[in-house]
Amino acid sequence: MNKTDKNDLMTVGKIAQELAVPGAKVKKAIADLKIKPVAKKGVCSYYSRDVVAKIKAVAK
Repeated sequence: MNKTDKNDLMTVGKIAQELAVPGAKVKKAIADLKIKPVAKKGVCSYYSRDVVAKIKAVAK
């Protein structure tokens, strides 16, 4: 994984902050859409930036 790939990964908290919605809504949207994390480090799941639009449509 190169440096740009790592910068494009987002946690649920970062996605929630970017969309200005609660983290619980983001988690529910991820579960409803059955989105799989791109990477995991410990208990943290990382998602690619391209899922933000999908989550935004469901979470608002």
